[in-house]
Amino acid sequence: MTPRLVDSHCHLQLLASSGVDIPHVVGVARSAGVERMLCVSVQLESFPEVLSFSKEFPEVDVSLGVHPGVEISHEPTIEELVALAKDPSVVAVGETGLDYHYHGGDPGWQAQRFRNHVAVARIVKKPLIVHSREARADTLRILREESSQEVGGVFHCFTEDWETARGALDLGFYISFSGIVTFKNAKALREVASRVPMDRLLIETDCPYLTPFPHRGKPNQPALVVHVAESIAPLHNLDLIEFGEVTTSNFSRFLGEKTKIC
Repeated sequence: MTPRLVDSHCHLQLLASSGVDIPHVVGVARSAGVERMLCVSVQLESFPEVLSFSKEFPEVDVSLGVHPGVEISHEPTIEELVALAKDPSVVAVGETGLDYHYHGGDPGWQAQRFRNHVAVARIVKKPLIVHSREARADTLRILREESSQEVGGVFHCFTEDWETARGALDLGFYISFSGIVTFKNAKALREVASRVPMDRLLIETDCPYLTPFPHRGKPNQPALVVHVAESIAPLHNLDLIEFGEVTTSNFSRFLGEKTKIC
């Protein structure tokens, strides 16, 4: 029996830019049991393409946002972002947050962009997709200061410690794990995954990045989210079918849809 799965964070537009056949990728994912894919925006220039995927494929949901690592000449205003985020096909705001890995600390503009995205999410009443890298304390602080708990959201591609996860959970956020959890050196991360309540847990690929074991070295794609599920399900004493049912329901609730936990 094929499990019901969701890829809660992928970048189909980046796959497309490398020449990958997106209809084929979506078809393979569908055959693997992936019922829905959230194609996440990272910059406004490619947002029209991201939006087009939701029109072409019923399985694809999309977000609106500018990645914290993208340096741009024109910083979009809250009003400009709200106008785009109001599109009915947009289900979430982000990817947004803080990334200090390449900037050596808070560059200022990242924090303001992050705050603007939280404001947009509160205005349009859609959840946030949060990226945090080497900025755990500041990420949680800004989310608290900007009342992000009014809309909630998800910490995507989670790689932090349990204290950070607990801080996110306390704000009403979900925690999403990527292919990193399948890596041999990810024992500490799997320990965190084992502690996240099952009703607040999501899985993702973050494709085309972070290809899970045993497909390392190949481009990632939504169908491979099954390996993330296979890695985490035993940590919660669930089989793959049960795990898929719960995380699929979690995804619907993350988006504010009326559903029950299976």
